[in-house]
Amino acid sequence: MKTGLVGMRGAGKSQATGLIADPIYHYIVMTDRIGGEKTERDVIDSPYVQRLRRIFQLQSARWVFPSAEHTRFQHSLGTMHVAGVFSEKLYPYLHSLFKSELPSFFHIEELLRMAGLLHDVGHGPFCHFFDEQYLTRYRTNHEEIGQHIILERLSPILKEIRRSAGGPFERSEALDPEQVAFLIKRPHKKERRKHPQWLIFLRQLFRGIFTFDNIDYVLRDAYMTGVSIGPIDWRRLLYYTSFRREGLVLDKRGMDALAMFLNARLYLYANVYYHRTTRSIDLQLQEIFRETMEILCPFDPRKEIGRYLSLTDWFLMEEVMKWRKSLSQKEKRLGIKWEEVLSRRLKWSSVFEEKLTLREMELGRPVFLSPAEVNRRMQAFLPGRLKGIEFHVDMAHHDPRPLNPWHGTEGVTLLIFDPGTLRVSREPLRRLFQYIPAKVAICRVYAPDHRFDRQLGRAARRALASEGVVETFETNL
Repeated sequence: MKTGLVGMRGAGKSQATGLIADPIYHYIVMTDRIGGEKTERDVIDSPYVQRLRRIFQLQSARWVFPSAEHTRFQHSLGTMHVAGVFSEKLYPYLHSLFKSELPSFFHIEELLRMAGLLHDVGHGPFCHFFDEQYLTRYRTNHEEIGQHIILERLSPILKEIRRSAGGPFERSEALDPEQVAFLIKRPHKKERRKHPQWLIFLRQLFRGIFTFDNIDYVLRDAYMTGVSIGPIDWRRLLYYTSFRREGLVLDKRGMDALAMFLNARLYLYANVYYHRTTRSIDLQLQEIFRETMEILCPFDPRKEIGRYLSLTDWFLMEEVMKWRKSLSQKEKRLGIKWEEVLSRRLKWSSVFEEKLTLREMELGRPVFLSPAEVNRRMQAFLPGRLKGIEFHVDMAHHDPRPLNPWHGTEGVTLLIFDPGTLRVSREPLRRLFQYIPAKVAICRVYAPDHRFDRQLGRAARRALASEGVVETFETNL
């Protein structure tokens, strides 16, 4: 079965599979219960994957977009599905490169599907906010915690899987949990073992400009928030993606589809993830989140994976709502502030907003200042009577043109296949991305009320005046 895909799907028709209804892909296929075997159903039903039902996909944006109540569980199933679809397209290219050393198609399909399913299994309450606001103290992140969960808790199930949704592995084949963990995150150098080259190639699908992960979250988050972002032709991206000896390659005929996808992703960041009210809620959470997690998670999750199992959004919200009646003054103070957040009584209002891009930097004008630097400049420009008033500077930024994951760290080239010349070349991204800002930073000023909007706006403009302003406006929202 290592020579191609002809007949492969037919070979798996008699196996036990189940369907999961999904609003994005209509149905997601999984391997169901099979006597004497472990299957995808066993992984999905494991406590660590079911735990993702209790972690929301969008930490704060769900308080802005009422229908965005989806969870990491749904996203993980979607990512598993996309991984399986890509595996069928890409396997023949891998086989032409690695031939006899490459496992069978069904083994590769399942390896990618399990990595897709488990890529977020290490997330904590409020997802990336938990990484940024708390896990940094342990110098770790959800991906590394996910690796520990895979290797310490899910490994016995993964090792006993013998088939994918398409069909059975070769007799001598079994999933290697370390390979699943490797696809999620490259280990530290001191922990690194030598992996086969075909596995290194596969990892490009989890760290590229378009990945299984971000294909699903762009589609799913747009649908669940109700935000219209235009067409996303991920099937065209799939069709024009291949592996060649240089690595993961995009046919030049797929460039427009890639630009379309990146534009959609940028739109989500600017209008959902970095929505002014979403960021306002994040500011309010920053004041209480670290102290809260010191109470609820006073341990390094990598060392106590069992205790981490119960740490979810649901658990956090249930616990903090009890704290208003706590005898501990610290818990009582935090409980009152959490009630304000959970009741959506927001502290901060946006009074000024400005969008900046790297185009200004290319013209020799540095545009990305730290919030502290903008704050310092604003203080100097405020009238004397307003010195010391309460306000907060927020710099939301996102790069929709990530660093080239395949060659170097310059982020200036992409591997492109030209069907006319049959050559693969590293082409500059400038042509594809000339209409997409290289980086978007949204500088906002928040205040408890709107009494000093005009003065704060004027001070902010002056603070940024030498920094290449492109678009500014006051808000009263």
